[in-house]
Amino acid sequence: MDKVNNRSSRRDFIKKSLMLTAASLAAPALLNNQNAMATPRMTCDDISLAEWALVDEIRAGKWKNLDFPRIAREDFGINGIEFVNTLFEVPTVEYLKQLKKNAADHGVTMVLIMVDDEGDGCEPTKELRKQFVINHKKWIDIAHYLGCCAIRTNCRGPKDVDKKEALKWAAESYNMLLEYAMPAKISVCIENHGGLSNDADWMVALMKEVDNLYFGTYPDWRRPSDEFDNYSYLEKTLPWAVGMSYRNQPTEELSAKMIELCRKSGYRGWYGIESPGREAVHEGKRILQKYLLSSPSK
Repeated sequence: MDKVNNRSSRRDFIKKSLMLTAASLAAPALLNNQNAMATPRMTCDDISLAEWALVDEIRAGKWKNLDFPRIAREDFGINGIEFVNTLFEVPTVEYLKQLKKNAADHGVTMVLIMVDDEGDGCEPTKELRKQFVINHKKWIDIAHYLGCCAIRTNCRGPKDVDKKEALKWAAESYNMLLEYAMPAKISVCIENHGGLSNDADWMVALMKEVDNLYFGTYPDWRRPSDEFDNYSYLEKTLPWAVGMSYRNQPTEELSAKMIELCRKSGYRGWYGIESPGREAVHEGKRILQKYLLSSPSK
């Protein structure tokens, strides 16, 4: 059994422990709560490559999505890959079969699909929220077929929206989507891509409101700025992290500090390098190997 299928998380551990403790006391109906279904989380760390890091090469026609497993293995020596849905040429079943074969031939794990241009997780009308769910179902199906563990969504919300109202809209959207995702054992996560998703406190409130082990965050490390404290954001959203959108920081010391924060939090899983360009990917791999995989305390 590979690492992905043999995963559990700190949230799994806590929840399962609570379930075992309460097993003799709780009513059977409580233990059948689908939100408590075991999730496929990792018990160790590994490095993956986010396709977006090399998007300029794909757009320039240097290679295609079907080549991504080979590029990750041969050019970077990386074990896992994270797709971008808008870079799939024509996701027919024959195309997906070839993609699976290519990944198997190169010994690469297909980790997740980043889904863009399929609607926002915090839409203001019920019709748009339903359409968001409909749009994302096919990517859950594709992720399941490929053996991925998650899809990444966007949840920005309308400009200047009331945050309490937005919380209700997003919770409704993701609860509907999770009803479809859980039987396939596909996690659904949100990356901080602006708007409400950049508000760590709002994101934590959403995680608590939905309260589902298949729902989580996908922290984009980005670069620190006056408008965004990336270290604080990571610290607050780590307990719900499904994966990491790793980016090299302005200094190696800050990269190491953020890696150590993840490790101490109990996060175990993929660190998908999204720093743009080949040189930055190689540098990200070097840093992650030094401070994550080769650390004496690991």
